[in-house]
Amino acid sequence: MSKHEEKTGFIQFMKEFFGAATDFNRKSRSMLDKEAVDQMDNFMLICFADNLGIPIPTSYYTLELLPYLAEDLEKWQRRMMGRKSIWQEKWGDWDLDA
Repeated sequence: MSKHEEKTGFIQFMKEFFGAATDFNRKSRSMLDKEAVDQMDNFMLICFADNLGIPIPTSYYTLELLPYLAEDLEKWQRRMMGRKSIWQEKWGDWDLDA
């Protein structure tokens, strides 16, 4: 590889890096929003899995969180019941062909 090709490759890499780092309103924003929803879903699943029929021994203690999370509980239940395959969704997030 010649010096010119190395320099061109480095410049291209830097363009892509800074383009992705400053992409606040397009794909990166939607990815961050989706990740925030996924993390909240995981938290709600840990706390209220008994609502979906998954027995958890700490459900008595998580009832103290219910007043703070009551607004989101119904939306969360609908999202969880509407999922077909969590694994397929997660791998779909990292599909590089799309």
